Amino acid sequence: MRQDLSHSARWIDPGSRVLDLGCGDGEFLEFLRETRGTAGTGIEIDEDNITRAVGRGLNIVQQDLDRGLANFPDQSFDTVVLAHALQAMHYPDKVLAEMLRVGRQGIVTFPNFGHWSCRVHLATRGRMPVSRFMPYNWYDTPNIHFCTVRDFEQLCAELGVRILARDMVGAGASALARAWPNLFAQTAIYHITRPA
Repeated sequence: MRQDLSHSARWIDPGSRVLDLGCGDGEFLEFLRETRGTAGTGIEIDEDNITRAVGRGLNIVQQDLDRGLANFPDQSFDTVVLAHALQAMHYPDKVLAEMLRVGRQGIVTFPNFGHWSCRVHLATRGRMPVSRFMPYNWYDTPNIHFCTVRDFEQLCAELGVRILARDMVGAGASALARAWPNLFAQTAIYHITRPA
C-alpha cells in the first residue's frame, strides 16, 4: 500500500463510515474494512479498477467526481478520502467543498509539485520532470492542477477549511519534509474538516 494511505489510516476511527473518492482497485477500502472494521464505499471512474474493487467485495459507485456528489446526502459519512486525486480534478475547490458536505472530516493526499527535485529539474533542464515520483510526460499526465503545500493551505484558508493535522512524506528525508514541507515533502497528507 502507498505510504500516504498507510499514514492516513490512523485518522480513520474504527467502525466508521468511509467514502473513498477515486478509490482505484479498492485496496485501501479493503485494508480499512479488515483492520478498522469500517463500512466503506468507493467512487471510481475506471471500469477495470471498478471490476477489481467489486471483486474484493466492496461497494463501488461509478461516477465522475468533477460532477459533484449530489447523490449523497449531507454528513452521510464520517470520513471522506481523496488520495492522490486532487491534482487530477477539474474543480479541486468544489471537490473539497463536496467532500466536507457529505463527510464530517476529510483526508486529502497529493504530490507536492514544490518539491526541490521538481524545482531543480525545471531550472537545469527546462522541462517538466518525469520520475518514479511523477511518471508522466507533460502531455499525457492526468495531473491538470499542479499544487504545492502552500497552494493547498491557501485554498483551505479561502474555503474556510480547518486543517486538523498534516503529515509530510519525503524519500528518506521525513524530518526535512516535516520541517520545510513545501521544499522537501514529496507527498502531503492532510486531515481536514469544516469550521467549527
